[in-house]
Amino acid sequence: MNKIIKQPLNRLGYDFISEEYLPAGKDEYYLRNEQNGNHASYRRLTAREKETLILNANRCSNWNNVLVSEKFDANLIKNSNFFGLVRIGNLEPLSLTFHDRQMAVGIYNSTIISCDFGDNVCIDHANYLSHYILGNEVMVANVDEFATTSYAKFGFGILKEGEDEKTRVWLEVRNENGGRPIIPFNNMLAGDAWLWSNFPEDQLLQERLKAITEQESDNNHGHYGRIGDRTVIKDCHIIKDVNVGTDAYLKGANKLKNLTINSDDQRTTQIGEGCEMVNGVVGFGCRIFYGVKAVRFVMAAHSQLKYGARLINSYLGNNSTISCCEVLNSLIFPGHEQHHNNSFLCASLIQGQSNIAAGATIGSNHNSRAADGEIIAGRGFWPGLCVSLKHNSKFASFTIIAKGDFPAELNVPIPFSLLSNDTAADKLIIMPGYWFMYNLYALARNTWKLEDRDKRIVKTQTLEYNFLAPDTINEMFDAIKLLSAIPVDKNGSGILKDIENSKRITEVIKVKNSIVLYKELIAYYAIIELYNYYKNNNFATFEEFRKSIPVKVSRSKWDNVGGQLIPRSTVRELIKNIKTEKINSWKGIHYFYEDEGEKYAVKKLTHAFTSLLEIENITTKQFNAEIFKKHLEKAITTKTWLSKGIYESRAKDYSNPYRKMVYENQLEMDAVIGKIEENQFIQQQYAELDQFKKEVARLINHLQ
Repeated sequence: MNKIIKQPLNRLGYDFISEEYLPAGKDEYYLRNEQNGNHASYRRLTAREKETLILNANRCSNWNNVLVSEKFDANLIKNSNFFGLVRIGNLEPLSLTFHDRQMAVGIYNSTIISCDFGDNVCIDHANYLSHYILGNEVMVANVDEFATTSYAKFGFGILKEGEDEKTRVWLEVRNENGGRPIIPFNNMLAGDAWLWSNFPEDQLLQERLKAITEQESDNNHGHYGRIGDRTVIKDCHIIKDVNVGTDAYLKGANKLKNLTINSDDQRTTQIGEGCEMVNGVVGFGCRIFYGVKAVRFVMAAHSQLKYGARLINSYLGNNSTISCCEVLNSLIFPGHEQHHNNSFLCASLIQGQSNIAAGATIGSNHNSRAADGEIIAGRGFWPGLCVSLKHNSKFASFTIIAKGDFPAELNVPIPFSLLSNDTAADKLIIMPGYWFMYNLYALARNTWKLEDRDKRIVKTQTLEYNFLAPDTINEMFDAIKLLSAIPVDKNGSGILKDIENSKRITEVIKVKNSIVLYKELIAYYAIIELYNYYKNNNFATFEEFRKSIPVKVSRSKWDNVGGQLIPRSTVRELIKNIKTEKINSWKGIHYFYEDEGEKYAVKKLTHAFTSLLEIENITTKQFNAEIFKKHLEKAITTKTWLSKGIYESRAKDYSNPYRKMVYENQLEMDAVIGKIEENQFIQQQYAELDQFKKEVARLINHLQ
């Protein structure tokens, strides 16, 4: 039987906070007054204003509890019901227009329960608007239910006084069993989600992160929902326990419940038709449209959900887009793309700059006995059309996977590889360095594209977009060691063990070529870092330059912390400081990210120099001007073939007869895809190459 509570009509809108949760000496409005600093400027209605309101078909159980500002026009409120304490800002005879929607300032055809309104709001057909504080020039039209409960948490995984731990909202990322749970909070970064989920065995760390989150929340009952200035809300069904920032636009949503929707005048957030979102946090500048379903989630700033996408128990990183498909129990770093209705991603850590193609099925609940599998994929993960993977699997950075059903668990530690399933020969094939041999245009353009599309205004974490960075360089070193240890046949192929959990062989092709390629790229990465350091500091002599380079005994290991690369030893120091309470807030953790971002160039330089010494098998003292000049000249060669490869990999799209056959002539083709000689990205690469050659020549002359 439904429990329905009866009370006198004149109590409707009052007693928002239960007596048991009301602090001594406080009334039910104490938190509301703290949230709305304008309560002292309100006044009671005049007799004439009351009369006008009544003549305009408005009703109220107690007009003395309707307070208004000085610039108040009672003619702008019509056919509305008021219950509880209602406070209304300035209302002037104006109209507000947003896009094509024009509305008269005032309150019309609405039921208002214990709300505060800013200046010149437009409220029409708010059928049930309860316990909200609305800012200036807010526009609300045609909303069925718009309410806040006294125990509202606004999407955060906190508990209010007296609530049971079982009711807490957790995000069960990376594993369907819930063994890596994190508590959602406002402005959670991808690095926070990784830090919390990556060390479930460290109970002290888990307890400290939970305590930090709780201490930064308010467990009191009675917070009102807030709608920021200039936010427009129209044609929505249910909005319950939702905080919205300024300048947001909500239109046609079915259900928004227990959310924080961040938005401001520079990073406006929009939620569109048919969306249903429950228990989550939406970052600044997000776009959410057309039938999206999201439950227990965090969307970082400038991410997008579109066209019926489902996001459940997951974290979506900055500047990412998910359309149409389903994503469950995943932690996704910035720069992720997943656009197709028939792709599925579950129980995965995807470390950013990734693209999940149509038909890709990455889900442990479809191909194992228990829902306890995980996939870990490094930066640049790209499973191709109709790829099916089995959990548990792990992939090095920039792994591209050819179409096919992969029947067994995989551990692919070789970066920039193409992974293929040769069913006819019943073997797995790995082509190391595939991107550099056949798809340089996409590899290089993605770096440029991701940097160009990074819309973040607040860049707390320094994201690494370059494909040559400490993480990928370390993987290349590991790959060289692995590949150098296997016998190679006359075709340049070898057999690797422990790649696939099966009895069939794993063939690695172009082994020797790959080793040479990796060594060249490591040296190129190192010399580019050293070259930039020399150029930016105007050293008088090579010796002054050499002595200034920070160096370590051995090459350091690095972690990808939500898209930000940080030395592993430094991450462990962060964890130690959290556990010992030296760092005692998320603000402190975010300051750590910012500090590491400022130090990144120097630490990357150290890593690069150490990598060069290792690949050359020399000591710091043996690094002299001649070796530096040799590698500068070699860098020109490397950059030249990289630039040429970028052009040639794109040029294939223009010369392939099967690409050209859909066009009647060259003019039609040029009109559709543009002329290759006018490709701005390619032209930019050649311009940078010319400039690099000139600057290196000047530097070499300076060294002589």
